[in-house]
Amino acid sequence: MTILVLAALACALAYLALTARPASLLRTALKTASVALLAVEAAVQSGPLLLILALSLCALGDALLSRETEGTFMAGIGAFAAGHLVYIALFLTHPSSDTALILGKPGYAWTLVILGIVMATLLAPRAGDLRGPVLAYIPIILGMGITVLALPEAGALRWALPAAMAFIASDLILATERFLLPPGHPALRLTPYLVWPLYWGAQFGFFLAFT
Repeated sequence: MTILVLAALACALAYLALTARPASLLRTALKTASVALLAVEAAVQSGPLLLILALSLCALGDALLSRETEGTFMAGIGAFAAGHLVYIALFLTHPSSDTALILGKPGYAWTLVILGIVMATLLAPRAGDLRGPVLAYIPIILGMGITVLALPEAGALRWALPAAMAFIASDLILATERFLLPPGHPALRLTPYLVWPLYWGAQFGFFLAFT
């Protein structure tokens, strides 16, 4: 691994130790750098512009979400939604992409659709003022999870599908943590340590797939 990738990994591990602590400049810096450095390394390696843009948008989303206010949460959702749309474009425009491959896994696609309906049903009455952005985000991330099927599971691209699954899992846990679990629930002690490794692992998986 290169120095920049090692630095990104070091930031990710350092942030994991702070993920359950209150917002701070250090948490913001570590969280943002762990993905921003992957974007920089992708640029150094002349990776796809869409990959660099998606990683950069997600790094911006990390910076916003790390501040843990309602305003920055909404802005962070917007940044991540934009990042997912760029990932969708990356998957569908890759030279090896074949949309016919999506039809080969209907069970997978329908499972995501059903998951989206269930989550929307559960979140709609509980998301309060964030209901609109949260409900708009669900089809976007699930769209990312479906369009990744257009990529063949061969070579470096084999990392793309598990990366997409990890990303969806991290967001599912995050939504459960923020909107569904009551304050003081025992699971809240564990969820931050599940969300972050899944999320950063997803970004690293996309980095490996396309560089």
